[in-house]
Amino acid sequence: MRALKIAATGMSAQQMRVEVISNNLSNMSTTGYNARRAEFADLHYQQMARAGTVNAADGTVLPTGIQLGLGVRPSSVTVQLAQGSLSATGGDLDLAIEGGGYLEVTLPSGQAAYTRDGALKRTGEGLIVTSEGYPVSPEIVIPSDALSVSINADGEVYAYFAETAEAQLLGQLTMAGFTNPKGLEAIGSNMFTETEASGPAIQSTPGQDGLGTVRQGYLEDSSVDAVKEITDLIEAQRGYELNSKVISAADQMLSATSQVR
Repeated sequence: MRALKIAATGMSAQQMRVEVISNNLSNMSTTGYNARRAEFADLHYQQMARAGTVNAADGTVLPTGIQLGLGVRPSSVTVQLAQGSLSATGGDLDLAIEGGGYLEVTLPSGQAAYTRDGALKRTGEGLIVTSEGYPVSPEIVIPSDALSVSINADGEVYAYFAETAEAQLLGQLTMAGFTNPKGLEAIGSNMFTETEASGPAIQSTPGQDGLGTVRQGYLEDSSVDAVKEITDLIEAQRGYELNSKVISAADQMLSATSQVR
């Protein structure tokens, strides 16, 4: 009976949808997190009677035919790119990106990764790094005797010292953009790596080539809409229950068939 297998694909799809929703809800407080959405497509169809088939000697054709679907399959889990609200922190190295783009960091393997998490720190040597300790590219070192640090919207990093009132330029942060940012591969820790689907990184300075600007002393909140996620969760749960009822109904029909004497 096809209904058993079809309903099983429906339960599997709704289970996957619940998993995506649970990941969104668990990242409600993750800096710079964008919600994901599970997307599905119908499976292959069995052509019991193909539309357009000649049905009589006079050339009459079937107007619709009989096509029996075989269920559903997951097609993708898409990142919903959206600007999160900005929360003031007052931290010298807390940066929020207003607009598109990513900060580039260097992984221990030497590979480039990209993030919108601007909760930056500095090491004992003064190197600006992420919360995971990965250096931001290009590398910028803050002298130990710097009284404070200022970062403008263009990503220029200035340090102030006791012996002079004039700020000293330490370097400028760059940003990366992608033709298809939804094609980036998430590797955890708020970081992504480029893929063939995303296209190569387009390096530029903040505010140029369609990239956003940076705002010091702020962090970008998660873009997860809790109300929408809870609504979707209830819908997915009901969908799972309905598919389970189809399996129960199919089982009862098979039981009735086996008891025929």
